[in-house]
Amino acid sequence: MGSLSLLRQSCIFALLVILAVSAPSDATTLPRTASSQLHSSRSYFRRLLDVPFTWASRRPRKSLNEWLDTHPKLLESFQRYDDQVVIRFNVSTNAHEAALRKAIDQMLLDVWDFTDNYTDIRIDTRRIRPLMGILPHTLQDNHSILIPDLARAVAATYPSRAPARSIVQSHSSNRGITPANDIPSPKRQGVDDLFFNDYQPLSVIHTWMKLLDSMFRGRGLVRLISIGQSAEGRDIPALRVGIPASNAGTGNPGGRRNTILITGGIHAREWISTTTVNYVAWSFIRSVDEDPMIAKILQNFDIVFVPVLNPDGYEYTWEVDRLWRKSRQRTKMAYCPGFDLDHAFSYQWDATQHQTEPCSESYGGDQPFQAVEAAELADWARNETENGVNFVGYLDLHSYSQQVLYPYAYSCVAHPPNMENLQEVAMNLAKHMRLSNGEIYTTTSACEGAVVSEVSADASSTQSRVEASGGSAIDYIFHEFGARYSYQIKLRDTGSYGFLLPSEYIIPTGEELFQAMKYFGDYLLGNNGHESWSQPIVTEDQSEQVDIVTDEEADVTELRRRRRRRGAQRA
Repeated sequence: MGSLSLLRQSCIFALLVILAVSAPSDATTLPRTASSQLHSSRSYFRRLLDVPFTWASRRPRKSLNEWLDTHPKLLESFQRYDDQVVIRFNVSTNAHEAALRKAIDQMLLDVWDFTDNYTDIRIDTRRIRPLMGILPHTLQDNHSILIPDLARAVAATYPSRAPARSIVQSHSSNRGITPANDIPSPKRQGVDDLFFNDYQPLSVIHTWMKLLDSMFRGRGLVRLISIGQSAEGRDIPALRVGIPASNAGTGNPGGRRNTILITGGIHAREWISTTTVNYVAWSFIRSVDEDPMIAKILQNFDIVFVPVLNPDGYEYTWEVDRLWRKSRQRTKMAYCPGFDLDHAFSYQWDATQHQTEPCSESYGGDQPFQAVEAAELADWARNETENGVNFVGYLDLHSYSQQVLYPYAYSCVAHPPNMENLQEVAMNLAKHMRLSNGEIYTTTSACEGAVVSEVSADASSTQSRVEASGGSAIDYIFHEFGARYSYQIKLRDTGSYGFLLPSEYIIPTGEELFQAMKYFGDYLLGNNGHESWSQPIVTEDQSEQVDIVTDEEADVTELRRRRRRRGAQRA
């Protein structure tokens, strides 16, 4: 035991050195959600980790200016963003959506988000007048500016000595996002406050994952694996977390191992997706000795956490351009590199509807799996299934818009065979995320706002959508590997910050998904998410959410009634 403890302490010290050198931020006390009180009892590993991190958090970090001094290309991108804004168009008709799609393709605009109600676009101020000139008059008068100072918003996401609260607090009350100061702060600083105080560069993420592997591999809980390599030769690491069948006392020894896959960072600029994957992985690891539900989930399932599926693009956002979206692989146009990985998978990949312009942000290639990272994930998953893995669930994390999306992404006409089950679980995932902090997540099919041109069920009309269809990760994993519960979850926020969510919200967002994952695991165990959940205490601040919860529970009840009626009719 002494040598094992010494090894763990050595690994912790190694991470402290890396963070002291690489993580360019002051560690400040972060807000924590009330739900984190579930982990109030402290395991041996938790106490072991917390002691040295309090010391490390007092060490000075690099300021933003110091980071820019060593990354001059970032300063160039900041200067370019000086004249850019993010505009939201309220879309109310198919004609509006078709007109926007035409303008986006014609001007090669950067679409930040789109739903069946709105579309957010990043644009140079000098190009606003030409854009309005080709849009219908009704659409010209139906827009608003979401982010007027894009350069400042971009700079604020990099680690800085300025407390996040000073930047965030002045905007929070009017931006539809829970103010961080409304969330209780922890009594002391620990590992969460050091690693999750800021977004972390790729090198620190890799060190963090190696540390967890070295600390917990001995008891069989964590194993660092590789999904493959990126187009530029970077490793795509993942953490496989689960209690081995021989130690679990339950499960299916010698049989197929049920596995849940969670990916983040498919789109490079969506930093909150990457850090949330890491946060949920850490939450499961630290809670296994404290929370019986977590232990039961990990006895029956392996969870594979892939925080950065697009490492080349993610590294590029730290070194050159914060708002880079695609991979960095060469295309048929040398001056327009990169593929949209979420349009690069083979299921329902349609060349007639696919984006063929390499300079477009949604370009997925001229054929399926042309993007190296998408092919690596598919090959890894296929190899896993051939070696006894059974994928039962898949969560693909993105930002932003606070939505839980279910298959299919390629079509609003075709429906998966377990559509009602997918809807029910999606509603409950959204419900448990909201009960964590009060943030509202909506649910819908992933096809909404995603299909380019599609004939409706009665063949009487067509829909023109903002972004190309087909080739999505959730459709592919759902169809090819039988992961019956596959979801794309778009995390915070709803447009106030977009992809530039301040680091102040890392932990609250992570807690939202952690609570959703606890429900998801319990549901997959056959308990419908009810085994370990007690009635939540509704505070005065959360009282406005009660009616929404009741409405969603009514929707779930109605779905169950429909299934019972269909079963009776078949009998």
